[in-house]
Amino acid sequence: MERMSVDERRARLVRRHRLVAQSRATTPLEVVESLVALHSTDPATVFLSTWARSVDFRPERLEDALYGERELVRMLGMRRTLWVVPRELAAVVQAACTLTIAARERKRLEGLVAQSGVTDEPAAWLDRAFATALRAVEARGEAFTADVSADEPVLASKLRLGAGTRWEAQPSAASRVLPLLAAEGALVRGRPRTSWTHGQYRWVPTRAWLGRELGRLDPHAARAALLRRWLASFGPATETDIRWWAGWTAREARAALAAVSHAAVDLDGATGYVLADDVEPTVRPAPRAALLPTLDPTTMGWKERGWYLGEHASVLFDSNGNAGPTVWWHGRVVGGWAQRKDGKVVFRLLEDVGREAERAVEAEAERLAAWLGDVRVTPSFLPPFQRELAGGIQGRG
Repeated sequence: MERMSVDERRARLVRRHRLVAQSRATTPLEVVESLVALHSTDPATVFLSTWARSVDFRPERLEDALYGERELVRMLGMRRTLWVVPRELAAVVQAACTLTIAARERKRLEGLVAQSGVTDEPAAWLDRAFATALRAVEARGEAFTADVSADEPVLASKLRLGAGTRWEAQPSAASRVLPLLAAEGALVRGRPRTSWTHGQYRWVPTRAWLGRELGRLDPHAARAALLRRWLASFGPATETDIRWWAGWTAREARAALAAVSHAAVDLDGATGYVLADDVEPTVRPAPRAALLPTLDPTTMGWKERGWYLGEHASVLFDSNGNAGPTVWWHGRVVGGWAQRKDGKVVFRLLEDVGREAERAVEAEAERLAAWLGDVRVTPSFLPPFQRELAGGIQGRG
């Protein structure tokens, strides 16, 4: 096998993920297509990830792509995570990942309905609840979860989570039924309740939002199509990386890889995979700093991250493996950042990268603070290191 060095992998990363000046995007769609999908678990991540890779980016441009032109769609996908994907890729993600998740979640919800004492026939009850919820959303045109619960008493039924523990909660049935309807393709998430930093979305029937149903694709073909897209952006990658990113079983990942024309490369003793026509070396770009947000798709792009993360995982990721905001220099992670209550963007470097790199990171932090203006971003996932920075503990920046 031909060897692919760490330097080559980093050069590919910064060029293909638009982290150098020469490859920055002019539209949100270009950004999303470059990364296959953007993490949307934290609502601000989609906007900050797009800002970091764009020229003259404004939030309204992404909002128009999501809610006006609707060339981007927010949906559940890989690893049971919320993503923003190109509209034309939504059916592929649905068939390759989401329907499997939906089937598993339905079984889990049936068990929860029964355990909560709602009914002794949870499957039939859920069928009726799904039909009722869909009618309620269609009647309104769009609706928040609370609207549906208010309109349909059956969907206000309380489910019991964590019974007997200090985490016990009693969410409404609607709060579980509506996301599952979206996972099955009947609903999509529309505009948020307030601004782009808010994560409570309106539910809208898929046909009304997109003008058509998602459609049903063959899962095997869909997994191959998704993997082909992903390797073009993230290759080389190991089988472990592929399985982890997509949330597939070993059998599913291997079958998808077999269906894609690929080449194996040596990653310093490990076997990596690239598309068959993607083995030529990359022109090394000039070094550039980047500030990427919580759960950015580049930071979270691979399971085996040592080649770009070094020894910083325990500092920059939380105990569940969620990445906080990261500082990048020349294709590798070198620190973390946070926004303080006064709006200042502060950072701390975890290694000596030289004065040129420090000045570049300082300039990027100032640029981000100026772009955010009066907006305050409070990530859902903020490891202790970045939380200390946000709280005002002294660091560079």
